[in-house]
Amino acid sequence: MPRKGMRSLFFSSPKTATRTAMAPTSPSITFSESLMEDDFSAAEEIITKWDPDSSSYAKITSLFYDNRREAREFIKSVRDLQRAMHVYVSEDSSSEKIIRAQSLMQTAMKRLEKEFYQILAANRDYLDPESVSERSSTNTTVSSISDIEDDIASEDDMQIAGNSIQEVERVSSMAMSDLRAIAECMIQSGYGKECVRIYKVIRKSIVDEGLYRLGFERMSSQQLQKLDWDSLEHKIKVWLHAVKIAGKTLFTGERILCDHVFATSGTVKESCFSEIAKEAAVNVFAFAESVTKCKRSPEKMFRFLDMYDAIAELWPDIESTFSYEATSAVRTQAVNALIKIGESVRAMIIDFETAIQKDSSKSPVPGGGLHPLTRYVMNYVSFLADYNGVLVDILADWPLPVKTPLMDALLTDDSSTFSSENPLYPVAIRLAWVILVLLCKLDGKAELHKDVALAYLFLLNNLQYVISKVKNCNLRLILGEDWVAKHEEKVRVYAANYEKQAWHKVLTALPDAPAGQQLSHAEVKEGFRRFSLAFEDAYRRHSGWLVSDRKIRDDIKISLARKIVPKYREFYAKYRMTLRNERGLDVTVRFAPEDLENYLSDLFYGDDVSGSSTPLHQPGRRSG
Repeated sequence: MPRKGMRSLFFSSPKTATRTAMAPTSPSITFSESLMEDDFSAAEEIITKWDPDSSSYAKITSLFYDNRREAREFIKSVRDLQRAMHVYVSEDSSSEKIIRAQSLMQTAMKRLEKEFYQILAANRDYLDPESVSERSSTNTTVSSISDIEDDIASEDDMQIAGNSIQEVERVSSMAMSDLRAIAECMIQSGYGKECVRIYKVIRKSIVDEGLYRLGFERMSSQQLQKLDWDSLEHKIKVWLHAVKIAGKTLFTGERILCDHVFATSGTVKESCFSEIAKEAAVNVFAFAESVTKCKRSPEKMFRFLDMYDAIAELWPDIESTFSYEATSAVRTQAVNALIKIGESVRAMIIDFETAIQKDSSKSPVPGGGLHPLTRYVMNYVSFLADYNGVLVDILADWPLPVKTPLMDALLTDDSSTFSSENPLYPVAIRLAWVILVLLCKLDGKAELHKDVALAYLFLLNNLQYVISKVKNCNLRLILGEDWVAKHEEKVRVYAANYEKQAWHKVLTALPDAPAGQQLSHAEVKEGFRRFSLAFEDAYRRHSGWLVSDRKIRDDIKISLARKIVPKYREFYAKYRMTLRNERGLDVTVRFAPEDLENYLSDLFYGDDVSGSSTPLHQPGRRSG
């Protein structure tokens, strides 16, 4: 006999002891049989007392709420009754005792079924998944079935616990312990189906209600495809919020609660949790897969990446929460969603590359400024770089475009960036390729500018914008410093080519005297005239051109000033007096050396702020 059974024998209530002493004892009844009769009588008394049909008080009152000590006795009595029934069956399966015991057991199960329902219903707020999932794992550690009565916390025990934990945790812990005690008692007594049925109905409604409150709405692929993008995007945003809470709290809390309540039966807790959460979870993750069947476009990619990231982040929780074989459909659905989202993202990247290549705008950008395509592509790519962790998964093992000399050059020039040892290699090579597609497209658009110098300025401005976007976002980490340095060198080449094409006539306008000789009056006059015309023409043509980067703008102006002004100042100082008696000298010698610096400082601000309309005899005074 268990130790606690002995305790009930030696410390039985006076009423029970008196009844036992007065009962006639037949010589054929053994001591064990006498104890069993006592247990049966005690069980009959307490079970009958709490028969829901015996009195209005028992019908409306909760045993576990009204008298927790008596609740423990009730659970013990049911166990004693079951033990007695096994003995009675072995002696005579059709005896009157068996009939009485079965009737009594049905009454007890009816009471426990009622208690189970009341605890579940009355403690909805305390058994919410968030409260359950945050409980300490020690609260879910329980004793064996033989000590089940200790799992029903007494009022004194709860008072002590209440001093150290919050009220929600206290009530939650008490309710979970009571539910487990009832469930184990009913399952052991052969009434598990009734218990499980109640549990499934109530807890499934809580899961469904939780998803509803999170705003999740189950929609078919056909329904989603009928939505415009703004409406669909709103649905995705709601889903992103809901799936994180559902994955980390709602489903996890249900799994913890279910495992606790039905801890002694692996089969029961698996089937129970599966019926409660599987359908809802499959619907949640099926939403993401359904979205991928909607019409795609590059602008939608970021929401797809958000969905992929949400599921990938939840994967450890998905694996642990839905680890049962009965819930494998949830894991499968989550994996399928990731696969479909990944395929959609790859397709959208290809669509994006194709859209760049097919851009058909034919109008040259005024002043050689930034092309709208450059701004659009680089803003898009810089946003993509923020998803590098997700893209590494999606782009891994995705073959590059068919190898071409252009691709070979990319891999060769940026070998350090595109080494397979780089953990971001799949992202680096793909984004670098997209940027290369853009730069090649810009090379073609540069030809729309009839002036070669303006074409170089156009390439300079757009490449510098590309570099600045790379340097100021995650692209710098992905593409690496070698990539940045290589393209900055290209900007310097474009600047040098611009100077050569745009200012060649100015730089070569002034004649050089043979060694040891002076230029003639006519040569000096022609030199001043040719320089003035060349400088005036260059200034008028370039005053509406643009260099958007301030540092490069200053560098070009300083470079031009160093090449033009000192040579002109020397020529001016040496030969101006030669023409002092020349009529119309102001027409021939139009600029003083300091005028050149002022005019140069006025360049490269574009038509909106340039001095293009400023007369040359009134040079702008910009600081540069």
